[in-house]
Amino acid sequence: MIATDSHRPQPFSARLAAGLIPLLALAAMCLWNGPAAADFRLCNNTSSRVGIALGYKDAEGWTTEGWWNVSSRACETLLRGTLVARFYYIYALDYDRGGEWSGQAFMCSRDNEFTIKGTENCLARGFDRTGFFEVDTGEQPSWTVQLTESSDQAPQQPLQSRVPMLQTPPATGRPSPPAPPSRSKN
Repeated sequence: MIATDSHRPQPFSARLAAGLIPLLALAAMCLWNGPAAADFRLCNNTSSRVGIALGYKDAEGWTTEGWWNVSSRACETLLRGTLVARFYYIYALDYDRGGEWSGQAFMCSRDNEFTIKGTENCLARGFDRTGFFEVDTGEQPSWTVQLTESSDQAPQQPLQSRVPMLQTPPATGRPSPPAPPSRSKN
């Protein structure tokens, strides 16, 4: 019997390479896909456009940022990446029907786009003093807040829990500002 090339045993190195190619391709696909994005998002499940301000504490201290304009029935990423804190704070304005979602965690804000470091002496520093509501993420790496309303009422205020700052009575009669420029975090 005469052996042909098609029946000749392959050298070990060729068999090893043939076995490794599918494994390397699989590993490359896993690395390419990577883990899911971990972000802090807000979904506006109302029939109105809303303005969002966000407060949080990171390694540098307290920061408040705004404004993100979120259309009706839309979502927006407020912070990208793995969350660095358990508690985040939201203040939201209903641009179309009036009203707000607020709370007893007082932080600094302003009518125009802002990033403010610190929560103390807001008025003395030329900022507004605004009550934010607390969001407990349970130390999850990502979180989405669902902003809702009942069909026949103005926006409802969420229940409050722990507040990191001294609690004082909220300011009364604060008018809602016009829709500020949209803020984009890329």
